[in-house]
Amino acid sequence: MENTRVLMVNGTIFDGRGGDPVNGAIMIEGDKIVSVGSTEAFLQEVAEEVPRIDLGGRFVMPGLVEAHAHLSYYGANSVQDLDLNSPVEETVINAVLNAKTMLRSGYTSAISFGSISRIDVAIRDAINAGKIEGPRYLACGRDVTATGGMPDWNPDYLKLGMEGLGIKADGPWELRKAIRSIRKNGADVVKIYIDGEGMLDNDYPGELAYTEEEVCAAVDEAHRRGLLAVCHARGAEAVRIAVRAGMDIIGHANVLDDETVELLRSVRDRIFVVPAIEWHVGLYERGAEFGVTKEFLDANGYQEEINESISSVKRLKEAGVRVLPGGDFGFNWSPHGTYARDLQNFVEYFGYTPKEVLLAATRDAGAAMKPRGMIGTLESGKFADLIVVEGNPLEDVRILQEKERIVGVMKGGKWYHNDFVSSIQPTVSNLV
Repeated sequence: MENTRVLMVNGTIFDGRGGDPVNGAIMIEGDKIVSVGSTEAFLQEVAEEVPRIDLGGRFVMPGLVEAHAHLSYYGANSVQDLDLNSPVEETVINAVLNAKTMLRSGYTSAISFGSISRIDVAIRDAINAGKIEGPRYLACGRDVTATGGMPDWNPDYLKLGMEGLGIKADGPWELRKAIRSIRKNGADVVKIYIDGEGMLDNDYPGELAYTEEEVCAAVDEAHRRGLLAVCHARGAEAVRIAVRAGMDIIGHANVLDDETVELLRSVRDRIFVVPAIEWHVGLYERGAEFGVTKEFLDANGYQEEINESISSVKRLKEAGVRVLPGGDFGFNWSPHGTYARDLQNFVEYFGYTPKEVLLAATRDAGAAMKPRGMIGTLESGKFADLIVVEGNPLEDVRILQEKERIVGVMKGGKWYHNDFVSSIQPTVSNLV
C-alpha cells in the first residue's frame, strides 16, 4: 500500500468515543489514522506538501458496522426460500452486489450471522484481495442446527437433502465435528440455533433445539478454533443457555424475564446483543406485499413479540448491556441497502438518542469485530474507516438512510465513494 499522508481539515468530527462533535482535522497515513485534532493546530504543524482535503464543515464519523449481516441472502420471502430459491450461482452474484451496496451505504464493517453454502468465505476473501468492493467482513459458515431446529424446516418425507443453509448436528460430538468443518472451510464465525422462529411450524420461539450441554460444547469448540460464537436465541431460557455457554453475540433476545436481564447485566463487559428488530418491524409493516398477511402474523404472535422486544431492549439498555443495530437484511421486507432503518428503529422503538445509537453502531459494534480495537472510533492507530455526511445525523438519524447524503466512504484510507471534495492540494491519487 502506498504510504502517503493525507490531511483532512475543516470537518465536524464525531469520533465515536462518546463526546460531542468538534471542528477538527484527521491525518491519515496508509490505511490508518495518525491523529485527530484541531484544524488550526494541524495547519500550523503539517508540512505544506502534505495533500489536504477540505471537508467543508461536513459531518465525519466512523464507518458504521452492520452487526447481523447476511450478504448471501437476497429477495427471500421465507426461510424456505433460502434453500429452495437460492441456487449458488445466482446467490454468489447477488452477494457480490450486496457487498458493494453495504459499503456504499456507509457500512465499512459487518459481522455475518449466517451464509448459504461457503459464499461468505469467498466474498470475504475477494473483498480482502481487492477483487470486489465490500465491507470488512467476518464470514460465517452455514447455520448449525439440531434435527428439527429452525433451518431444518423440511420434513423427512420430502427427501430434499438440503446442503445450502444449515448443517444438522445432534449431541456434543456432532456439534464439535460440524464446527471443525466450518473452521476448515475458512469461516470466522459459527452460528448456532438454540431456539426457533414463529414463521416455522417445526421450531417455535422458546422451544429449545439444543440442551445446555450441547451449546457449551459448541462454544468451547468454536473458541478453541478461534471462531466468534453467535447464536439465534429468542426466548429467555435460550438466552440464559447462551450466556452460560459463553456466546460472544446473541441474536434477537426478544422475550426476557428479570433473571435473564440480570444475567446479561453480569456479563455486559464481554457480551453483545443484536435484536434484529427490523426483521419484525419490516415483516409486520410490509409483509403483506409479499404474501405474509397481518392476520397470519397476529395469529402467530408477532405484534406481541415486537412489544416484548421493545420492553427487553429498554431493560438491557438500562442495564448497560451493549445492544447493537443489525437488522437481518436480505428478505423482501428488509432489503439490502436499507440498513440504516435499524438506527431509526433504535430511536423510535427503544428510546435511544441519535447519539446513543450512533455509538452503538460504531464504538460498540466495533468492539465486537476482529481484529479487536481497530475500528469503531476515529483515533490514532485505528483503521481509517470513516464516512462523510451532508447534514447532522445527531439531529436526525434518518438522514443516514438517504444514500445521496453519504457523500464520502473511506475504508482503510481509500475512498470507495467521494463526491464532495472542494479542494485538494496537491492531487491525491486514490480519490475516486
